[in-house]
Amino acid sequence: MPNSADHGRADDRDPAAAAAGRDGAAGWPGPVSAWADHGPAVVAFGGGHGLAASLAALRRLTDRLTAVVTVGDDGGSSGRLRAELGALPPGDLRMALAALAGPDPWSRSWTELFQRRFEGDGPLAGHAVGNLVLAALAEHVGSPVAALELAAQLLGVHGRVLPLSEDGIDIVAEVAGLDPADPAAPRLVRGQVAVASTAGAVCEVWVEPAEPRACAPACAAVEAADWLILGPGSLYTSMLPHLLVPEMHKTITGAAARRLLVLNLVAQAGETEGFTPEAHLRVLARHAPGLTVDVVLADPAAVPDPAELAAAAAELGARLHLAPVRAPEAPGTHDPVLLAAAFEGVFAAYREDPFALAEAVPAEAVPAEAVPAEAVPAEAAPADVPAARANLTTDSSPTPRGPGPAAQRTSWITGLPDRLRRSGRTPGAGSAGTPGPPDPRVTARDPKE
Repeated sequence: MPNSADHGRADDRDPAAAAAGRDGAAGWPGPVSAWADHGPAVVAFGGGHGLAASLAALRRLTDRLTAVVTVGDDGGSSGRLRAELGALPPGDLRMALAALAGPDPWSRSWTELFQRRFEGDGPLAGHAVGNLVLAALAEHVGSPVAALELAAQLLGVHGRVLPLSEDGIDIVAEVAGLDPADPAAPRLVRGQVAVASTAGAVCEVWVEPAEPRACAPACAAVEAADWLILGPGSLYTSMLPHLLVPEMHKTITGAAARRLLVLNLVAQAGETEGFTPEAHLRVLARHAPGLTVDVVLADPAAVPDPAELAAAAAELGARLHLAPVRAPEAPGTHDPVLLAAAFEGVFAAYREDPFALAEAVPAEAVPAEAVPAEAVPAEAAPADVPAARANLTTDSSPTPRGPGPAAQRTSWITGLPDRLRRSGRTPGAGSAGTPGPPDPRVTARDPKE
């Protein structure tokens, strides 16, 4: 159903009409769960295929969905348009729009066109049509946000897609191990592609300019959200940039919303090769002072040591939620149906009492309609996965947070380790825990735009 003038924000639409449009159109992923009228207000952060997977799952659960997309890409079609036109890199924005596009023939046709790439060896070779359209729209209307709103209407997007910043950002990393004569000597590596593919060990990462303007509508969405979803996606180049933009970092850490972190299913060659899941959390903690998380979601088959991961999650104030979320036919890819069920299990644990800290998500908390039986192959649920599908496994007791007047929310900084309260970045300060040897189940490269 194409968007009306509300630019895809479902809170102003008629519930019956919205439901009819979802359930009656071929290709819509399924019913939206009952949370108020339209589901919880959710903001998902990331870029590329990781964010697209998260959006494909979340759109099954809510109409009140906002994607906040990183804008540091400097490779491929996006990098060329950025260099030639000074445009925001449109590739990850295009993929987010496609993930939320409507199911009707009009929307599907436009989505397929947006995703189509020019072939051959001419000047247009490799460009996605949608990248060119977004760049042209932004130049025409003078605003990347307005351009995304127009494109969202064209694709019948259910939800909203916003950039992290309306200014382009560069990702810069301090990397060790690039000088064979002095492996410990740090070198600066600039650009998303270079950082993502570095052969060295990333010690620290930041963005330039140091204080880019955060997108104001994106900050407003975070402030109004019930849930903030971080990941899955490339640790240094898709997940961390959102927390490295000072204004967005402040908005995320100060929001009343609960925060859920989705871990990757595989480590990435170059960027995080050899990292254990808990090493990812310690990188996040070191780069984002003051950040606390309510839930860390991971697939049990990608967690060599659940106890270690639960302990690392507790350092962020979070409980570990194990649930099978990988696609059986592609072990490095999240399955939208299983991921939606995992999200719904977590949301359900907090729905009745927003200040409650669930000890476990019972099997009955995951509605049957969220996971059709035929959509869950036997191999997707190993024997060691609890029947409840989700188990929050740590004894930590982080300070309750959630919707409600500020007077009812106490500070969640009190009691955190000193390294989570520090106020500045220290380039080159140690590694993110000990990555440890690569696990054969988690070393394939995660696909990324």
